[in-house]
Amino acid sequence: MKIDQIKKLQQKKYRQELGHCLVEGEHLVLELEKAAQNNPKLAPAMLYVTSEYADWSTQFEKIEVSTKQMAGMSDTKSPQGILAVVPLEAISPACDDQLTAIYLHEIQDPGNLGTILRTLAWFGGFRLLLSSGSVDPFNPKVIRSSMGALFHVPMELDVDITTLPQRFNAIGCLDMQGAPLSSPEFKVCDCYIFGNEARGVPREHLEGLNAQAFTISGVGLIESLNLATAVNLSVYERQR
Repeated sequence: MKIDQIKKLQQKKYRQELGHCLVEGEHLVLELEKAAQNNPKLAPAMLYVTSEYADWSTQFEKIEVSTKQMAGMSDTKSPQGILAVVPLEAISPACDDQLTAIYLHEIQDPGNLGTILRTLAWFGGFRLLLSSGSVDPFNPKVIRSSMGALFHVPMELDVDITTLPQRFNAIGCLDMQGAPLSSPEFKVCDCYIFGNEARGVPREHLEGLNAQAFTISGVGLIESLNLATAVNLSVYERQR
């Protein structure tokens, strides 16, 4: 891929058009290489390095570029000097219907999505479903905040919320008036729904899904928990 095309991958429309995304920094490239050992679809990824990383040993094709060229490709103010261009279709493992689903409806914050991916990768046994209108999981900010978890969590994109009842036997959601997370019924759910940071999940959707409500107990001094925190606590309780 030409360097002027790589620069464009910082924008969603060009990621979709060119079918690739950027993975930048030493740690993320190491995670990419680790994931490629179990995911042969990642083999076509291309590695771009400055002279500082010229001796980097990798299974990918490697191209050395100047510091100025790296700065033009990079999404960060202080580029590390190493990045990969990765095919979008190869990023995450194939979805397994036996895995418990975490469904995110129209979430917008890249940091929240990255943190949730890290949690799902840490505990294992989960797949991530994203609705249309959600933040792009291949956004450089999501990839950085996921710390490489993006390569290890199965994902489905543009999943319509109205299709969930046909796919799952028991759907759970969070609500201030719900049953405690410690309830036995909580662990029976095979799909858990979490909504937009500001609006949550529209009430009409929840009624149509016949979702069972649960609550994370607290003293109630503030209105709500951060989305990523709520997902993290729920995932922990589900696996406990």
